[in-house]
Amino acid sequence: MENRDIAAVFEEIANLMKIMQEDPKWTFKAAAYDRATRSLEGFHERAEDLERDPRRKLTEIPGVGEDLAAKIKELIETGKCQYHQEMLKKVPRSLLELLQLQGVGPQKVRLFHKELGVNSVDDLEKAVKAGRLRGLPGMSAKSEENLLKALETFQRAAGRFRLDTAYETAQMIEAYLKQLNEVEQVTPAGSLRRGRETVGDLDLLVTGRDHARIAEHFSKHPGVDQILGKGEDKVSVKLKNGMQVDVRLLEEEAYGAALMYFTGSKEHNIALRERARKHGWKLSEYGLSEGEKILARRTEEEVYKKFGLAWIPPELREDQGEIEAAEKGELPRLVELKDIKGDLQMHTTASDGKASVEEMAEAAKKRGYQYILITDHSKAVTIANGLDEKRAAENIRRIHAARKKVKDIEIWAGAEVDIMGDGKLDYSDELLRQFDIVLVSVHSRMNMPAEEMTARLLKALENPYVRILGHPTGRQILRRDPFQFDVEKVFEAAKKHGVILELNGNPDRLDLSDRHVRLAKERGMKVIISTDAHHPDHFDLMRYGVLTARRAWLEKKDVLNTLPPAKLLAALRPLPK
Repeated sequence: MENRDIAAVFEEIANLMKIMQEDPKWTFKAAAYDRATRSLEGFHERAEDLERDPRRKLTEIPGVGEDLAAKIKELIETGKCQYHQEMLKKVPRSLLELLQLQGVGPQKVRLFHKELGVNSVDDLEKAVKAGRLRGLPGMSAKSEENLLKALETFQRAAGRFRLDTAYETAQMIEAYLKQLNEVEQVTPAGSLRRGRETVGDLDLLVTGRDHARIAEHFSKHPGVDQILGKGEDKVSVKLKNGMQVDVRLLEEEAYGAALMYFTGSKEHNIALRERARKHGWKLSEYGLSEGEKILARRTEEEVYKKFGLAWIPPELREDQGEIEAAEKGELPRLVELKDIKGDLQMHTTASDGKASVEEMAEAAKKRGYQYILITDHSKAVTIANGLDEKRAAENIRRIHAARKKVKDIEIWAGAEVDIMGDGKLDYSDELLRQFDIVLVSVHSRMNMPAEEMTARLLKALENPYVRILGHPTGRQILRRDPFQFDVEKVFEAAKKHGVILELNGNPDRLDLSDRHVRLAKERGMKVIISTDAHHPDHFDLMRYGVLTARRAWLEKKDVLNTLPPAKLLAALRPLPK
């Protein structure tokens, strides 16, 4: 039982309390469950390990009292919480799916359920299209329009999983498979290997002795909910989280061809098969062949070489010019995780983070980083405990004090300053000039018409203290589409003013997308890759930002935070005298 699994149960309990509102005390209880959820997600130890240690107590987790500790213990020991199960009997579980819709919170779910008898996403869609929401408190024609957009986004995302979910699932299954001595190698393929922002089915390629024993071992994984198929060379299952996983059991001599085939993309494979056809060859998951003769198959490099191509990194395999570049020897030398020298967006306990400045700095230093930028929220983001001007000034002093305590790493004082609806910033210029680096972003009024949003962003970029534009499109993967604006105009203005675009590596965002990052590269613009970390463990999210940068053909020279501190600062927009 991982912390995130316990947190998910507590989050459901809190949402059920908010939806049902059977007891006036539930408002406060729901807040307690929310606090415990956030603590569990950010806690540095597994709750299960804490529970197993007779010298420790679960109440060491912030926000966890005796009552919640007992429920955590129950979850660890039985996999279920009786209180949670009893609450689920009172409302359809499908009602909770409504919370995945953008702009729909527990109060609206309660309204739709109580007034219209809505029990599912399908019920809500029918109610909206029938015009039944009109007349409900707080509902308007614009509300209906926004709900239809949210429903469309939800349906488009059905059956897809975020990149981090797929990565963690693959890691978990790989570790389980490697418990068998017969297993030699396990490699994730498909969309995950290519670094796509979302993944459908998960393909894992396995080599080893005794395929039947490996297949039997995999089918008994505790996360398996249903076995969809089981043969000599493939086992397909549905996991309890809804993801389908196909484990393909391969002979070592055909591993390269199979890895190439199952990595894809479909378009890349079609282009290669057409290339093979022109030579009179055939390319399949079993190898590159001419008649009965196998020409290449043991490694990917061997197959590409036979085509007269350099090996193509998986992230580029989308039939977007990579084959032609490989033929000409013009493939980019893609940026790597080890190239990153610092992180330029993170939050501390001053706003909604889970660690102090010093703790974040020490964790970054352990990763070999040379600098970090602290960017706690400005006052407009009240839900994230945003700092008013007085608290922001105090935070600057706190960061300066941390510089003296933590050696061998630069700690810069920054802020994530909200861009208000009219394009003005949430802080005065007098305060902005006190920061080392100001990052600005949009967190509100995301449904503005494209023309107004464009004007809003352009005005913000004009402020001489703005040096980075954070998560520029505002999207949340599988939950919220990007807000609409003229990308060309905003990119042009950012380049003109020397404002750097952020590639936010948090897998909930990956904003900018690979498509937009490549557009920026084509226009000669640099980016920074950050994690938006709210806990030291979140520095691990940098891998997803780097994957997205690689999909956009970025090299080390295209990413500013591959530079050492002095060169990075010199590359940023000069501040007013």
